[in-house]
Amino acid sequence: MANRYRIGLIDGDGIGPEIVPAAARVADQALAAVGREVDWVPLELGRTTIDKYGTAMPEATLAALDDLDLWILGPHDSASYPPEHRTGLTPGGVVRKRYDLYANIRPALAHDGVHATNPDLDLVIVRENSEGLYADRNMARGTGEFMPTPDVALSVGVITRAATRRIAVSAFELARSRRKHVTIVHKANVLSMTTGLFRDVCREVAEGYPDVRVDDEHVDAMAAHLVRRGGRFDVIVTENLFGDILSDLAAELAGSLGIAASINTSATKAMAQAAHGAAPDIAGRGVANPVGIIGSTAMLLEWQALRSDDMALRTAAENMRGAIGETLSAGVATADLGGTASTASFVEAVLGALEGPGR
Repeated sequence: MANRYRIGLIDGDGIGPEIVPAAARVADQALAAVGREVDWVPLELGRTTIDKYGTAMPEATLAALDDLDLWILGPHDSASYPPEHRTGLTPGGVVRKRYDLYANIRPALAHDGVHATNPDLDLVIVRENSEGLYADRNMARGTGEFMPTPDVALSVGVITRAATRRIAVSAFELARSRRKHVTIVHKANVLSMTTGLFRDVCREVAEGYPDVRVDDEHVDAMAAHLVRRGGRFDVIVTENLFGDILSDLAAELAGSLGIAASINTSATKAMAQAAHGAAPDIAGRGVANPVGIIGSTAMLLEWQALRSDDMALRTAAENMRGAIGETLSAGVATADLGGTASTASFVEAVLGALEGPGR
């Protein structure tokens, strides 16, 4: 039915079973208000499936994802897995590679009511997600790291024209819906062939977007700029490792990694996954911050809205973000933001905000 969507729901490890269902609750209420419904498809991966099936990434889960275009993935804590399950791809790595989720979109927004090092921050980091120096992404077989001797370790970084072009297009298309400004981040003064290629291909793509202002920065200078003058940036496009580091920095400058939303997309599939990890030290205590995964779920709905031309989904996504903002502005916050709210009480406050005027 046109008004129903099937979305996978994967709790994952650590705080995942606390925050992922919370995101589904918020999405259900926001969607019901605009006449849309979700058939949630519960799926498993992570530590519990190692105990049940002997693998962190069950084939049944992958088979189900093959038939889904949208899913929410909770964090995984592969560092806690038994030693024999720590080699090879992580569950998230398997999913990214299998479905070629090449674009990792990570906004950083400073909210009223949240103490932010940079209160003017409102930017999006568009991170190339399929290659670079990440060993689980840059080889057809095996990894990109190897040791010719026990005392020497080497890593292969891969930058291709094709992958750079498609992430650059994603960045420039996004910029057209925002403030029409793209900053290309690289390190071409040292890594002249690899990140130099990335910079140059992004500049080539920029020629097709004369309405978008373009500049570029070295990654070390960019880190300093984010701290001092992050409010001047709009869309930042960069390769994998740089994007991972800069997006975590931007999230903390905005207030906390716990509020950092993120989606991973291909041309046909999208996965909501908060930028933070599994936080095993607070798992089960009911104090985890659900803002990141709720915001990621809103991004997932917005991605589907553009793909299916269903603007009701965009309205639901905007209302979810608005309810998060109102809740934080009212001083309701979890401990990582200096508040006293539990996960459950924070979610109840967001649900209450969704019932406010205009929603």
